[in-house]
Amino acid sequence: MTVQPSLSHLAVFAAVARTTSFQRAGAETGMSTSAVSHAIRGLEERLGVSLFNRTTRSVALTEAGQRLLERLTPALRDVGDALEEMNSFRNTPTGTLRINASRVAAHLLLAPLIPQFLTAYPDMHLEIVNDDGLVDIVGRGFDAGIRFEEQVPEDMVAVHIGTPLRLVVVGTPDYFARHPAPTHPDDLLAHDCIRYRFASGRLYRWEFEKGNAKIEMAVKGRVALGDQDLMVRVALSGHCLAFVFEEVVKDAIADGRLVRVLDDWCPRFPGFTLYYPRQRRVSSALRAFIDMAKATRAT
Repeated sequence: MTVQPSLSHLAVFAAVARTTSFQRAGAETGMSTSAVSHAIRGLEERLGVSLFNRTTRSVALTEAGQRLLERLTPALRDVGDALEEMNSFRNTPTGTLRINASRVAAHLLLAPLIPQFLTAYPDMHLEIVNDDGLVDIVGRGFDAGIRFEEQVPEDMVAVHIGTPLRLVVVGTPDYFARHPAPTHPDDLLAHDCIRYRFASGRLYRWEFEKGNAKIEMAVKGRVALGDQDLMVRVALSGHCLAFVFEEVVKDAIADGRLVRVLDDWCPRFPGFTLYYPRQRRVSSALRAFIDMAKATRAT
């Protein structure tokens, strides 16, 4: 008599297929890499087929594995929905909420929000993955993503969360003692500016707005970085100007280590947007998180 695979083994298979990694699947399921490998081997032995093509560098589905995943995904989603319905009988939601967010969103929005959420919902677990590249949140098994509105895919439900933000130009007093402070964005072309490079490789053009005037500047500089905290550290050295979120440098501005310039050209803009698949039922955990984030935006 053939022993039918357990639901837990099928869930492990789906995690490996989604992440294309035994190690990442282990991190997602709370298992060791060896335990994931053992579970997949056992599943393949029971089914009598190979589900993955494995090399030292990659894991890819076989044709049989792809067919199993296609049939299995709706069933696992139905199981997840059934378990989620049980939350309606509880006083507070339970389970794990997986969110993919840019690093700056994690720093400015999620870091202060996480303690509040864990206090309000002691039975919940949060898994936050920082990733400045745009990822397929459905394919990677995330409940939601957090980016700026212009980065949200069109087929997603978008919810504005957090407070409005502002980018500011900052430099040290010593820097401005050696270089005249800019009074117009065009003046930045004479300054050594820290350029921001996106994960895609594209360099950010500094954006300014005053009244009806809008300017995008391809600034010049000897340094290009992809991390706001590192940009601030370099700016504090007195060698360059940085264009960073005001929240990141508020303490350095308050104690005089950095000076803000071009203030009238740096308006506020909408903050971060949380997004999730339009066709997916919103879990009670995600709904609770959204409500808390929106309440934070309103205060």
